[in-house]
Amino acid sequence: MALARRNALLLSAAQAVSGACSPIAISLGGLVGYQLLASDKSWATAPVTGFNVGLALGALPAAWLMRGVGRRYGFMSGSAVLATGGLIAAIALFRQSFLLFAIGMLIIGAGQSFTQQYRFAAADGAPAAFKAQAISWVLAGGVFAAIIGPQTVIYAGDLFAPISFAGAFAAIVPLAAIAAAILSFLRIPNDTVPGDVGHDDTPARPLGEIIRQRRFITAMTCAIGAYALMSFMMTGAPLAMVGCGFSPTLATLGIQWHVMAMFAPSFFTGRLIARFGRETITAAGLLILLACAVIAALGIELWNFWLALVLLGIGWNFGFIGATAMVTTTYRASEKNIVQGFHDITLFSSVAFASLMSGTVLNHWGWETVSLVFWPVALLCLAVLAGQVRADRRQAAAAV
Repeated sequence: MALARRNALLLSAAQAVSGACSPIAISLGGLVGYQLLASDKSWATAPVTGFNVGLALGALPAAWLMRGVGRRYGFMSGSAVLATGGLIAAIALFRQSFLLFAIGMLIIGAGQSFTQQYRFAAADGAPAAFKAQAISWVLAGGVFAAIIGPQTVIYAGDLFAPISFAGAFAAIVPLAAIAAAILSFLRIPNDTVPGDVGHDDTPARPLGEIIRQRRFITAMTCAIGAYALMSFMMTGAPLAMVGCGFSPTLATLGIQWHVMAMFAPSFFTGRLIARFGRETITAAGLLILLACAVIAALGIELWNFWLALVLLGIGWNFGFIGATAMVTTTYRASEKNIVQGFHDITLFSSVAFASLMSGTVLNHWGWETVSLVFWPVALLCLAVLAGQVRADRRQAAAAV
C-alpha cells in the first residue's frame, strides 16, 4: 500500500506539470487556427482535433512501448514526444503555417496519450480497495495543471511578440522536461519485462472476448459520452466567447476554471465511489453534464459561459472517473496493456470527432445548438447505465 501511495503521488505531480500542456493546446488551438485560416473558419478547431487524433493514435504505441520497457521509461519517452510537439507548434507560428501547427498539435496529443495512462498505472499497482482513490489522486494533479497551463498562456504567450502565443507553445518544452524528472522516481513492481502478467498468472483472454462483456461496453459508452461531450463544448467555448465580444484572456480564464473543475473533485471522487458505487457516481456526472447544457442555453453572458464550463468539468470528472473505475473491473492483470490501449484509442477517436464537429456546429448553427447536442448523448448513456444496474441486480439475486 505504501508503494502504491508513493507512485500515485508521483504520478499526480507529473500530471500537474505534463497535464498543463492540455489547457495550453486546447485554449489556444481554436484561436490560433482561426487566425491562420484565410477562409472557411469552420475548420478553426481542426488543430484541436489534431491534438485529439494524436491522443487516439498514441494510445496503442504508448501501451506497447510501456509493455516492453516498463512504465517509468515509457512515460519519460512520452515527455520527449510532448516537448517535440510543443517545439513544432511554436515554429509553425513563426512560419504562419496552419498545416505545421496542426501537426505540432497532433504530436502534443500523442505525448499526452502517455499522460492519460498515468491513471491506469496508479490503479494497476494498487490494492483493490485503493484503485478508485489512486485514479482520483492522479487526476487531482490536474487542479494544478489547470493553474499552470492557463497562467503559462497569459505570461508566456507574448514572449516572442509580435508572434502571438508562440511563447506558450515553446513553454511546453521545459514543462515536459520537469515531468520527465518527476517520473524518473517512479517504481512499479513487475513492470519491466515483455509479457509481464503483473500479479496474475491467469492467461490473457482474446481482446474480442473482453470487449464484448456487457460491463465493458457500458463503461466504454459512458466514458466516451462524458469525454466527447466535454471536448465538444470545451473546444468551441473559447471561439464562442471571443465571438461574443469577450477577450482571449477571459476565454483562457474560462478554460482555467473549467480545467480546475475537471480535476478538483478528484480529491474526494474516489471516496464517493467507494461509498455510493461506480455506477451512481457515473450517473451523477451525466446529470451534471445536462445541467451544464441548460446553463449554456440560457444566454451568452460571461457567467453563462463560465458556469457552464465549471459544470462541464465537474460532470466530466464524475462521469469519466466512475466509468474508468468500471473499466478496471473488466480485465485481468495479464490483459491490462492491450485493453487499456484499445480503450484509449477508441475513446480519443470519438473525442477527436467531437472536437472537429464543435467548430462546424458552432460556425453553422451557433452556441445554442452546441448545448442541444448534450441531450441525446447523455440520455443514451444513462439508459445503458440503467440497463447495467438492472442486470447486476438480477445476477446478484440469482446468486443468493
